[in-house]
Amino acid sequence: MTTEPTRPLRRLGFLTIGLFDPAAPAAGHEETLQIIELGEELGFDSAWLRHRHLQYGISSPIAVMAAATQRTSRIELGTAVTPLGLENPFRLAEDLGTVDVLSDRGSGGRINAGVSVGPPMNYDALKDHLYPDTHDVEDFTYTRVERLLHNLEGKPVSTFEGTRGIETFSRSIQPQSPGLRDRVWYGGSSTRSVTWAAEHGLNLLTSSVIDAEGDDFAQIQRAQIDLFRSLHPAGEAARVSQGLVVIPTDSATPEQRQRYEAYAAARLPRTREPQQLGPHKRAFFAPDLVGSSEQLAEMLAAHAGFRAVDEVAFALPFTFGHDDYVQILTDMATRLGPMLGWTPGRAAR
Repeated sequence: MTTEPTRPLRRLGFLTIGLFDPAAPAAGHEETLQIIELGEELGFDSAWLRHRHLQYGISSPIAVMAAATQRTSRIELGTAVTPLGLENPFRLAEDLGTVDVLSDRGSGGRINAGVSVGPPMNYDALKDHLYPDTHDVEDFTYTRVERLLHNLEGKPVSTFEGTRGIETFSRSIQPQSPGLRDRVWYGGSSTRSVTWAAEHGLNLLTSSVIDAEGDDFAQIQRAQIDLFRSLHPAGEAARVSQGLVVIPTDSATPEQRQRYEAYAAARLPRTREPQQLGPHKRAFFAPDLVGSSEQLAEMLAAHAGFRAVDEVAFALPFTFGHDDYVQILTDMATRLGPMLGWTPGRAAR
């Protein structure tokens, strides 16, 4: 059985947090790189890394992507998302440009920079160390994204250009990587954020968490996607990627299937009503989707948000093991993806 959504799936990606054991962090990072390599072998179009600070997940996804560029040749690599409240847009632009250049295998760079703004998580607990002299005046608004875009577009960041002694200096961030600015994504969850992203010509990452602006997750998400495209210079061609938690069980063992279902069931109560995530933020969580590829295809085809996109970065559950991720990704690429109209990338074996 093949279930076709309104927009046949054009690009299939996955998202991982890259968990590791703090007593032996190298092993977890190596497994993340192996998962990205597997993604390329299976034909996935993209692999995305979450940015996790002061946790046992990847704190430096750009460094991990740099390593992945040397072990892959086709798959695109992205951050979903980098919270700019902990970043200097000057240095971030240098790192992104460098890794994008390293990723180029003759057809352009492969880096997708997903970003968001706002005060860092647990800011009061870390602000004295993060910004010891400026924590009360730091600007955590969209201005930080505008500074990053300015840098990636090659606009001047210095008043000096020329040679001093034997060293030559540029006015703009180096290296410049053509096309990178067009691969900047904003992680939007509210009407305000998707409006801003559209007006600034960014791509949109929408996930399994959105602001509570109604009482139906899928309909809220669909309304945000439609608004984004209505305001974006590219119109209906504006890129939107959805990131639900999707767990196919086709080749799972009975033990895996039972564990996946228990994981989703334990997280289901939070989806029944808005959750208070901060003093000014109430959010809806989407239910995790678990089942055979045929069942998942039917669920997704009925999802108003999914029906509006032709790109996805399905999120891998945070706490599963390496063998689980291999099974899930293999089923996604060989069974679920084709049911959604997707064709594996040219490097798939």
